[in-house]
Amino acid sequence: MSRPRIVIVGAGFAGYRTARTLSRLTRHQADITLLNPTDYFLYLPLLPQVAAGILEPRRVSVSLSGTLPHVRLVLGEADGIDLDGHTVRYSGPEGEEGTLPFDRLVLAAGSVNKLLPVPGVAEHAHGFRGLPEALYLRDHVTRQVELAAAAKDRAECAARCTFVVVGAGYTGTEVAAHGAMYTDAQVRRHPMRTGMRPRWMLLDVAPRVLPEMDERLSRTAERVLRQRGVDVRMGTSVKEATHDGVLLTDGSTVDTRTLVWCVGVRPDPLVESLGLPLERGRLLVDSHLRVPGRPEVFACGDVAAVPDLNQPGQYTPMTAQHAWRHGKVCAQNVAASLGVGRRRAYRHRDMGFVVDLGGAKAAANPLGLPMSGPAAGAVTRGYHLAAMPGNRVRVAADWLLDAVLPRQAVQLGLVRSWSVPLESASPEVARVPGRPERARRAGTGTGERDAVDPGAERAGEERSEEQPAGSPSQGRPSGEPAKNQPGGEPARNQPGGEPAKNQPHAEPREEQPHGSRSGSTRASGTPRRAAETAGPPARGARKPRKTSGTSGATRSATPAAPSGPNRSAHGPADPGPEPPADQPPPGPDIAPGPVKRTDGRAAEGDS
Repeated sequence: MSRPRIVIVGAGFAGYRTARTLSRLTRHQADITLLNPTDYFLYLPLLPQVAAGILEPRRVSVSLSGTLPHVRLVLGEADGIDLDGHTVRYSGPEGEEGTLPFDRLVLAAGSVNKLLPVPGVAEHAHGFRGLPEALYLRDHVTRQVELAAAAKDRAECAARCTFVVVGAGYTGTEVAAHGAMYTDAQVRRHPMRTGMRPRWMLLDVAPRVLPEMDERLSRTAERVLRQRGVDVRMGTSVKEATHDGVLLTDGSTVDTRTLVWCVGVRPDPLVESLGLPLERGRLLVDSHLRVPGRPEVFACGDVAAVPDLNQPGQYTPMTAQHAWRHGKVCAQNVAASLGVGRRRAYRHRDMGFVVDLGGAKAAANPLGLPMSGPAAGAVTRGYHLAAMPGNRVRVAADWLLDAVLPRQAVQLGLVRSWSVPLESASPEVARVPGRPERARRAGTGTGERDAVDPGAERAGEERSEEQPAGSPSQGRPSGEPAKNQPGGEPARNQPGGEPAKNQPHAEPREEQPHGSRSGSTRASGTPRRAAETAGPPARGARKPRKTSGTSGATRSATPAAPSGPNRSAHGPADPGPEPPADQPPPGPDIAPGPVKRTDGRAAEGDS
């Protein structure tokens, strides 16, 4: 008799814990397959420290094959699930397609960026949910401070050293706190000619910083931010984003080259294609994490609406803490369905929260005990070391070195702006030349942008209305529609960098960012995508491959994401030295000079 086949979709907090626990419980009595777009588990709570130059990227990424020796890893993203046929269809990193049969299915796809319909945000902002975005933000902030230091004009200097973070949840607060320390250290070593200093702004429509935490912890975090010079503006958000700055909801205008979108997350739209009952975008499950009516399907993490047994009528929030615990219980119940052990209901005890504010500062309430200052900092770092499934010694070594040595503020140029567009696709995978694009996901992944009141700009809140992505971009100075431009990517076969009109696969950029710690989580970004994507027109354009729909519960094949190598249905790249036609050629992250923007104006430098 063949061994049962278990397929786990996603390797975030919930998926990774499920795979690790199942591997131990089944003891080679089942074939476990883990489907994930990357070969690592990302410990998202420490991502702001990567952007601030404290930790190296590999410190927060744990190898899946190295820590899950009895689990088969398949690189790819699920495109559709046939529940009746017991198969998962996926696309690999190089465009190949495959199918995974299952006897038990665990959905742990996590969450994606949330993007509100604010004009110009999709074109001029970046999210902060993956390693590519963190690396891009570190390079970008370093570059802007260096360019500001060399600028003779005070207005240009002020714009370049102004950094706007939207969303005062966990992510936005930590990004602003660590970012202020990072830029201050740069300026101390290399003062600006104009005598100006970097300025960080933290915006949110909420009445206070960290609204999901205890009010005393919120006051602690806000006090630390203000002591570091961060301009905290509650009850305020972005009304419009442009190439030169942002217009705020209070009517003021801020000149900036950096807009970091940390507004929140939403469940992965994969579950919307299943045709099963949902609760605000999350798949409804029982207290044993099993989908009603589908005894072979389990769900956990951000995609699952798990009943909170301690608060009847409520569901557990979308946090990393819950996702990690979901994974353990889900694995036990999957094993019990195969006759190994007993099943159990998910019941939790709140262990408190920790927020790292950089240096020796933090805000924490372990077991409900509010703490601040160095004691909270020690508890916070101790918690992270204990919670990480690997790399503990390396992380502790980096913290020690950062305490005694100055940080290295250099631009590596490994990630360019067009590689990390603000969208609701996989933020874990950066776009690279030569990688075929894929069709967009089903549900809200079909190019429709969620239209919500700005008051819903907090982590875990979903939207109800939708706005077509093809609507005119109000963030452009002329008020003209974007004309099918993929958010600043270079024009194809157009002289002088003019925008290409009506090009295939040139859909407008979709949505979404984040700020909360969730299962497969988290922000950074900047405008100025046009300047970074300058380059000669690519040659040897490939013909797009047709996408055919499939029956059953699958993701929509409608191409609604921004054009890019990992999201369209292109065929394999032609051999030769030229980059693919839908991507700019590889090169330094700094544009060589003035370039053409999609609104017709010249942009200087990069941001």
